[in-house]
Amino acid sequence: MGAHDTASVEGAISARAGSRSLIVRHRRGILVAAVFLVVAAAVAGLNVARSLSVGGFVADSSEYERGRKILTEQLHGGTPNFVLLVTVRGAPLHDIAVDYPAVKEAGTALTLELRRQPGVLASDSYWTFGSIEQLRSSDQTQALVFAVLAGDEDAVRHTAARLTKLFTRDTDLLSVRVGGSAEVARQVGVQAERDLRKAELLAAPFTFVALVLVFGGLLAALLPLAVALFAVVSTFAVLRILTEFTSVSIFSLNLTTALGLGLAIDYSLFVLSRYREERGQGHDMDLALRRTMQTAGRTVVFSAATVAVSLAALLLFPMAYLKSYAYGGITVVTAAALGALTILPALIVVLGDRVTGSRKPRAGGQGFWGRQAVRVMRRPVLVTVAVTAALLALGAPFLHLRVGLIDDRVIPHRFSSRAVDDAIRENFSTREADAIAVVVLGLPGNDKAHQQEIHEIAMKLVDVGFSNHVDGATGHYQLVIAGLQDLTTKRFETAGSTWFSIVPSEEAISWQSERIVREVRAMDLGHPFLVTGPTARFVDSKDAVNARLPYALGAIALVTFIVLFALLGSVIVPLKAVMVNILSLGATFGAMVWVFQDGHLASLLDITPTGFIDVFTPILMFCVAFGLSMDYEVFLLSRIKEDYDLSGDNSHAVAAGLDHTGRLVTAAAGLLAIVFITFMTSAVSVVKLVGLGLTLAVLVDAFVIRATLVPAIMKLAGRSNWWAPRPLRRFHLRFGIWEREPSIEMDRLRRVPDPDS
Repeated sequence: MGAHDTASVEGAISARAGSRSLIVRHRRGILVAAVFLVVAAAVAGLNVARSLSVGGFVADSSEYERGRKILTEQLHGGTPNFVLLVTVRGAPLHDIAVDYPAVKEAGTALTLELRRQPGVLASDSYWTFGSIEQLRSSDQTQALVFAVLAGDEDAVRHTAARLTKLFTRDTDLLSVRVGGSAEVARQVGVQAERDLRKAELLAAPFTFVALVLVFGGLLAALLPLAVALFAVVSTFAVLRILTEFTSVSIFSLNLTTALGLGLAIDYSLFVLSRYREERGQGHDMDLALRRTMQTAGRTVVFSAATVAVSLAALLLFPMAYLKSYAYGGITVVTAAALGALTILPALIVVLGDRVTGSRKPRAGGQGFWGRQAVRVMRRPVLVTVAVTAALLALGAPFLHLRVGLIDDRVIPHRFSSRAVDDAIRENFSTREADAIAVVVLGLPGNDKAHQQEIHEIAMKLVDVGFSNHVDGATGHYQLVIAGLQDLTTKRFETAGSTWFSIVPSEEAISWQSERIVREVRAMDLGHPFLVTGPTARFVDSKDAVNARLPYALGAIALVTFIVLFALLGSVIVPLKAVMVNILSLGATFGAMVWVFQDGHLASLLDITPTGFIDVFTPILMFCVAFGLSMDYEVFLLSRIKEDYDLSGDNSHAVAAGLDHTGRLVTAAAGLLAIVFITFMTSAVSVVKLVGLGLTLAVLVDAFVIRATLVPAIMKLAGRSNWWAPRPLRRFHLRFGIWEREPSIEMDRLRRVPDPDS
């Protein structure tokens, strides 16, 4: 390299460092601007929760959703989503049952009262259906009233809330309780919001105490909270703006808040720690801050990029529920990084050594984590094999993962909707609320000329296995018995098109009901038709996730590899980082399946295992947990690479990198685990699942992967860690990112042998 080139490189670096001194010169202006932005964002996002949706779990383009809209908006029918469980009071004592004249009169009046309510498309019951036995309990003391509520998931939730207050009652004759999928969804949503607020309040004092201990003082502990406030409030404002253009799920709000706090702590801890280290080496405040931003600041940018990329993969899925986590996650990650690179340095300059203090630098490899790395690198093969085998064993249960959709069993028995659905499972033979609806277009149900054609379609549908019975405009069908004319046919006698109700013999989320949907969709009914209902919703959701999952995982892996290559200049280390994180997450997911699907520790955690896990949760947790794992990986690898560029000694670099970041990663992971573990106090099992899963993912990554597998594998790879094909190497030398002056260091590294080579 010529003198002119060297001078150019040094000049460019000096110019970049000089630009960072703007923070020192304009620190008060930055803080004033930050306060203004926080206030403006707080005003804009103050009532963001009121604008968010409780729905978004299905794609608008899905067959389920298209069929549901036609069924409810044009044919004014559908699968019942609101249920009243009517119990005769004092039945055993007075020897009365649901067929008792006074009970029948009261039950019929109750049904008609529900039918007249705004937002109710249809309502029928044991007494108005023609006394079908399936709608009466085995002991004849209970009966069911079904209703179909109109509108999307938000409208249904509001209607269910109003109707629940109105129809939960006890009279001298009857006791009425509310259940059904609409009330389950409402109660789950309300309880999840309450539980997450409670978790935040519970986590707050523990988190603050931990911040004081980790950051070394009260004022220092306030720094990450300032960054978190900026990130979270900014995200609320962005989400509020987005609600004007698209649907945003309310369930993304609390996880976004947790991420904002966790990442603000992470980024603040790494920036502040590096600044203290630079000050401890004798640099003045301005130079220490420049060097901090050149190293730790740059790493924060790349770390935020990897987290954002992981969350951005959720945009590939058509469900607004998953997209909402991407909207909130990308925004809060970006805002946390921006706050850590502007607000935090400005606060450091203003407060000075009152929050930063100073400490003497410690030689790499001399602390606990450095010694741990040295111990691991003495037996890298043994450690790699043992840890990998343990993680694979922990991940084995994930191989029999079964997915479904949440139902009433995600909440405890004390909730009315759970109690009602439990009673239906135990005391009734009907699964009317699980019915599969087949909407046949262009075949009017009220035209007598088409009765034979409707009858033939009904006979085809009843022949499908695992169905209990089929209802249509021509009657009630069981197996191959001819249609029986009764009052149930009236709801199918619609103009323009008609529909059929297939009541399955098993629950909506089961392989038997799924088979019904797939077999019916493969049929030729002579007319265009759509299959909808709760099972169709599950089938369409699962198929959509499965179809997009390879692209999402591929995008995460590819972009993460590119980001890490730009930072490290290696193709080996990024590949290793991706594979190790997948191995770590596999162990976490295995534990999730073992507990929440298979039911181990169910009584301890107060959950009801259903034999499946919600279809959306694994992909959501993968994107969040993978991003957080790569967050820690970036901090560790960037510090290892920095030392390797200076020393050319792979083993020393690994030990020094772990020594410098081990305490920080451990502290950051511990603080984040405090936030996530409080989710376990929720009464909703899916919230517990997220809390336990993310806690395990963070802790396994920080205490197992970073402390054992990473140093062992990097020791085995030796100098090959930093290998890249010649064209990529030249590309990185010219356009890549370096922690120190690039060309000067590379010239020197070419002359320094690697002891591991």
